[in-house]
Amino acid sequence: MPSSSASASSLFAIVPLDGGGATSRHAMDACYLCGKPLSRDFDVFMYRGDTPFCSEECRAVQIDTDEVRERINTKILKERAARNEQRRGVAASEPNITRAGNVPVAS
Repeated sequence: MPSSSASASSLFAIVPLDGGGATSRHAMDACYLCGKPLSRDFDVFMYRGDTPFCSEECRAVQIDTDEVRERINTKILKERAARNEQRRGVAASEPNITRAGNVPVAS
């Protein structure tokens, strides 16, 4: 049964995750970067399909930020892989030493 917030003709009842109080905002109400309210009278600049921006400048800043973050993450992953490879190389070059455990000795 649809909730009271859904219209009678609606197939699905859509309720905001935050309960739909006065503070809830639609995802397309403001620029993702600067928070400037978006108007239906002006262009909305989209990025990655669902992220709205008020201007090309805000979108460009976000694109640059994402590219820097991706380069840093790639660098970190490469450094981590190199360290792991180096550790494997050191472990392979160490001699195989077997330590004796508790061995019963007959007296």
